[in-house]
Amino acid sequence: MLDAPWIIPLLPLLAFAANGLAGRRNPPWTGWVSTLAILGSFVATVVLWIQSIGSDKDSSVLYTWVASGGFDIEIAFLTDALTVVMLLVVTGVSTLVSMYAVGYMDHDANKPRFFTWIPLFVFSMIMLVISDNLLQLFIFWEMVGLCSYLLIGYWYERDSANAAATKAFLVNRIGDFGFAIGIILAFHEFGTLRYREIFDGLGSADPRMVTAIACLLFIGAMGKSAQFPLHVWLPDAMEGPTPVSALIHAATMVTAGVYLVARLNPVYSAAPEALLLVAAVGTFTAFLAATIALTQTDIKRVLAYSTVSQLGLMFLAAGAGAYTVAIFHLATHAFFKALLFLGSGSVIHAMNDEQDMRQMGGLRSKLPVTYATFILGGIALAAIFPLAGFWSKDEILALTHLKATSDPGSSLSTDHGAGIFWVFYFTGLAVSVMTAFYTFRMIVKTFHGKPRNAELHAHAHESPRVMTLPLIVLAAGAVLSGAVLGIPPEHGIIHGYLKYAAGIVHLEGAGPPATLVLALISTVAAGGGLLLALAAYSRGIGIPALARRILPGAETLFRQKWYMDHIGDGFGVAFTKATAMISWGFDAGVIDGIVNGVGHLSRFTAGQVRRLQTGQAQNYALLMVVGLVLTVGSLVLFR
Repeated sequence: MLDAPWIIPLLPLLAFAANGLAGRRNPPWTGWVSTLAILGSFVATVVLWIQSIGSDKDSSVLYTWVASGGFDIEIAFLTDALTVVMLLVVTGVSTLVSMYAVGYMDHDANKPRFFTWIPLFVFSMIMLVISDNLLQLFIFWEMVGLCSYLLIGYWYERDSANAAATKAFLVNRIGDFGFAIGIILAFHEFGTLRYREIFDGLGSADPRMVTAIACLLFIGAMGKSAQFPLHVWLPDAMEGPTPVSALIHAATMVTAGVYLVARLNPVYSAAPEALLLVAAVGTFTAFLAATIALTQTDIKRVLAYSTVSQLGLMFLAAGAGAYTVAIFHLATHAFFKALLFLGSGSVIHAMNDEQDMRQMGGLRSKLPVTYATFILGGIALAAIFPLAGFWSKDEILALTHLKATSDPGSSLSTDHGAGIFWVFYFTGLAVSVMTAFYTFRMIVKTFHGKPRNAELHAHAHESPRVMTLPLIVLAAGAVLSGAVLGIPPEHGIIHGYLKYAAGIVHLEGAGPPATLVLALISTVAAGGGLLLALAAYSRGIGIPALARRILPGAETLFRQKWYMDHIGDGFGVAFTKATAMISWGFDAGVIDGIVNGVGHLSRFTAGQVRRLQTGQAQNYALLMVVGLVLTVGSLVLFR
């Protein structure tokens, strides 16, 4: 293995320090310092990947942080196959995003601050995935959340950016609270927080406790990876600069929850109820977010809800026990989603910061490179053969179908039977239709037709080469990564490599004939969604109007995001007010009552004692006689 794996996180950390020290001088080199540092981490990761093939050494301890009796807290790196795949995704995509940002943020007055937070964000994510134990992971889990807060609220002079950053921070605290409790219970049950030692202790652990731990840790994953009902922060995160959106949605923060479930796959495999919860939440989130994306008019929000939906499919794969396939889709998704976000950034850059697709149209000739690469990213997202999304999403649906058709007594079934996975499978097909539909709706409304804002269209122009080159590289990944990593299906390069990850479970598929039929079904579903979008928005066929007549009120429901923001705001405000009133009542009535009561009692007692101090000798003599009588009497009575 790489003799010094600490080089991988060190380089972005040094870039953070260098750019931070640049301060307000606004030197032109901060963007390239960030880009070259992250590129160095990517190169070191490639070396690590090459050396890891055929090697059984995957763990290294830097130093012991806390040593107390039988409990040690170590700063250690786990560099197994799963870590290496995640590091390649994080550092590779982040390098291209940082390079793109050099051009995108060129005229920003606070550019050094931006390129200070970017490498810190990447450093935190690297440390998260390379961690050897839950405590170390949790520390950098929180660091990732802090960096996202800083970057979402980068334009802090905007009230909407501040609100979005605060919302992301608070919603993630809900998930992190469950995560922290899960870590505490894990230490209570296993006496350790190291992954391998937890896996070794599963055989003797209480199954109910394992299920509770798995569910609580999944709450943390729901927050980071924006799963229902903690998904509401991610679309608002679009308030940050577009490179931040690409970084959060493709390479860093939102992938952390999927990574957590995959990393702890032996725990989830030992807790079938928790695994079923993962699949159910993922499926519902994928469906809900896809319906909302159908009605969005902001190009970045379409992509944001698309990310939420695709993450739901990754959790569906993990819930079906196909952890390898979940990571496969995470890897392919990183290419085409980063491409689409950066492509949308080029569109916004050309349209003078306009994000409303109703103001666009006819940009195909103005932005030829952006258009060509955006089309490829859209085809990959829609999972059209033979681009990347097809191979990974097809495997998710195929293995969900396998789970649904498996015998109740087989190793593929949960204790609750496989019937619910039929619901998951058909929901996944519906999501495929909607994904293709909203993707090509976005493409047609943005690039095709006549310009809907002549003034903005007249001034539109292609982005500089420093921004288009990352688009071309990501487009190549969106075209090739699925086939290169995933052929033959379920036995591709990524499947074989991830078998060597710590404790990873590889779920075998149903064989070539069944897989081919299922692939045809998913292709027809995606192709149908694509054709419907082209018919509705390119040919002007009244499909949206027909849908409104068939499902009255559905458009309003989807446009209002299933009223989740209203429910969240209403419940949050009501809960906060109720908690504040109860706290105020307890504080005023009990806490203040005790404190003030002690003072009142002391004052009352002092007042009564003061009355005895009259200054007259006969009163003092009387008190002495009474005291003497009481003393003698008590001695006689209780002798």
